[in-house]
Amino acid sequence: MNDQDPIAPHGGTLVNLLAEGAEAEALARRARNLPKVVVSPRELSDLELLTVGALSPLTGFQGERDYRSVLETMHLENGLAWSIPVTLSLDEEAVKRIGGAEAVALLAEEGGEPLAVVEVAEIFRRDREREALGVFGTTDLAHPGVKALAEAGDFCLAGPVRALRLPEHRDFLEYRLTPAQTRAAFRERGWRTVVGFQTRNPIHRAHEYIQKCALEIVDGLLVHPLMGETKEDDVPAHVRMACYEALFAGYYPKDRAMISIFPAAMRYAGPKEAIWHAICRKNYGCTHFIVGRDHAGVGSYYGTYDAQKIFERFEPEELGITPLMFEHAFWCNACEGMASVKTCPHGEESRISLSGTRVREMLRRGERPPIEFSRPEVADILIAAMKER
Repeated sequence: MNDQDPIAPHGGTLVNLLAEGAEAEALARRARNLPKVVVSPRELSDLELLTVGALSPLTGFQGERDYRSVLETMHLENGLAWSIPVTLSLDEEAVKRIGGAEAVALLAEEGGEPLAVVEVAEIFRRDREREALGVFGTTDLAHPGVKALAEAGDFCLAGPVRALRLPEHRDFLEYRLTPAQTRAAFRERGWRTVVGFQTRNPIHRAHEYIQKCALEIVDGLLVHPLMGETKEDDVPAHVRMACYEALFAGYYPKDRAMISIFPAAMRYAGPKEAIWHAICRKNYGCTHFIVGRDHAGVGSYYGTYDAQKIFERFEPEELGITPLMFEHAFWCNACEGMASVKTCPHGEESRISLSGTRVREMLRRGERPPIEFSRPEVADILIAAMKER
């Protein structure tokens, strides 16, 4: 952490697991002779988050004692707040292949170059049912997170990580900032307070409204879209990024807002993921974090505001980042502006509020949703994307 940073990383140290120079050369030579493990897309994202320090203070994949402590108490064994285990899956065949090896090399694909070396501290059997309930609150295989867990290996490999390189990306390179880089960007802009906004969807007027409400009380806004693995029916990453760029070109103050990419995969874990997202944004240098309606939710597995209520289970100093809670926002014709149930006295007949299904139907027909719901620039990008699909 730089002394000028307004907030310390979680646990006090911003981790950097990327080897350099002579260490990297020696590590590469060693990796060639180690057992190889191909990681899943989700765990590849976790590896990148570990490497750049987004999961500080973690320095590797978690062992069984931390794994169980997180599931049972939402804290690491040492007492630090943490809500979702970060594990490396193995199937039985991989466990046999590793045998008694002291370390393994991680690959993004079969035959690929090693990305990192993990020292084998332990291999333990995953408690699949306990993990499903502890993270997702359900064992229903229709839940995308539970489904992914069911498809993961029965075992977990734990140990410290040393990375040779980051996973390769060919898109949005100018937006792929590490926590050290976002912190430097905040210092350069003179921002002492920064609010982070998590999204995996295009930004409509309701999102824009709560972002700008938050921006009234802080120095800067970090729109931090998640760009790791999501559900197949989520809006593709390149379409979402085009929407963000269109909005920033016309509707956001350039000296008080910026976009950067969060390379995580979605868990769809609702409340537990809200805490995890907040901790990660703290590591990126945010002092505040927006928590809206059904944060990181899917289907009807979580209550509308469960992701806000879970913050009450922590003392403020445990998380260190300030959550900003927002109700569902909408355009009110009677108020002649954006509002929420906290500020608008009028009934539903005055409010423009469309379901996701209705919006998708309009876009498929080439119709723009009302300007009070979506900026026309965003609507046009989504209509064009629908036509391509």
